[in-house]
Order: sequence, then C-alpha cells, then structure tokens
Amino acid sequence: MKNLQKNFYAIIFASSSLIAGFSVQAADYPEPGDANKGAIAWANNCSRCHNIRGPKELRDDQWISTMFHMRIRAGLTGQDTRDILSFMQASNGPKAKKIKRNSTAVKAPSQATANLSGEAIYSQTCIACHGDNGKGALPGTPDFTKKDGRLTRSDEELLNNIINGLQSPGSPMAMPPKGGNEALSSGDIEKVIKYLRGNFSS
Repeated sequence: MKNLQKNFYAIIFASSSLIAGFSVQAADYPEPGDANKGAIAWANNCSRCHNIRGPKELRDDQWISTMFHMRIRAGLTGQDTRDILSFMQASNGPKAKKIKRNSTAVKAPSQATANLSGEAIYSQTCIACHGDNGKGALPGTPDFTKKDGRLTRSDEELLNNIINGLQSPGSPMAMPPKGGNEALSSGDIEKVIKYLRGNFSS
C-alpha cells in the first residue's frame, strides 16, 4: 500500500513538473509575426531603400535569412523582424493573402537641415548605405573613391540623380529620391556633393 502511495505521488509530481515546464516554454516563446503590422514596419523601415524589390523575388526560406541579416543593419526589434517576415512571406505566394494597408501614407520624418553642413547631412542621411569612408556600406552602392567612379560625373548629373533617385543597371540597391529624406532641399544636396568631392574624390 505504501509503495502504491509513493508511486502515485511520484506520478503527480512528475506531471506537475512537466506542465510547469510547458507553461514556461509557452510564455518564453516569441509571438508569431503579424503581417498587417509587418506592412507598416516595412513602410517605416525598409521601403525607402528597398521599394523596388518585390516579395516574389525570394522564397520563404530566403526571406528568413535576408530579414535576420537586415535586422542587425536596420536595428529592428525581434518582433518587428518577425512581423516584416510574415508580411513578405504572405505577399510572395501565387495567391498572396490580402494585407490591410494603412490608409495614411508613411512619410520620412521632417528633419531640419538648413543650418547643417554637407558632412552633417551626409552623416544623417547617406552614411548608412554609403559608409563613412565613401566606399559603400552595402552591396550595390557606388565607391566614391574610385578614379573612374560616380564622382567623375558633373554636379548637375549628381544633383539630378540624388533628387530623383537612381537604379543603376545590375545593382541590387536603388538610390531613393533624396536619400529617403524628403526634407532635403537642392541647396542641402549641393552641400553634400561638395562634401563628397572634397573628401572622397580621387
């Protein structure tokens, strides 16, 4: 009888421990991605540079590795990353799920640039893609230090490219209009061009 009671209590204890373990795991497991929130997070964080890329360019598994690579560069939270991943995966199938779009257009935050130097504007708007040394921080961005590179073009051409954006043939990256900073004026961009020539031109 005593052995039976011991076995009974042992079973109860083991079951309780197992249930508690499952509860902890369930509480610690990250929430799944939300495609609707992901659409908004994409517009706020990714679309200014990646607006030309479509979800169907990569398979679901390829988007996973891409998103977790870009999470580091963009400083995304884990939940933002899962939300954007869900949005991309929901949008790339032959019968893509309908994603609710935010009716309010997402705009780049207004930034006061009138009194900033070309170096300050470059650091604020351009450095994430072009790097602090002008050689490009991401694949597909031009190397400003090359002798036959982008800075051999005229100021007028460079100004037009920056204002309107540019997609170079064969490049995976698009230059968004005004570097994604709608607050930049032509005068601001002229200061940036002067900074580029003074610091990176060979």
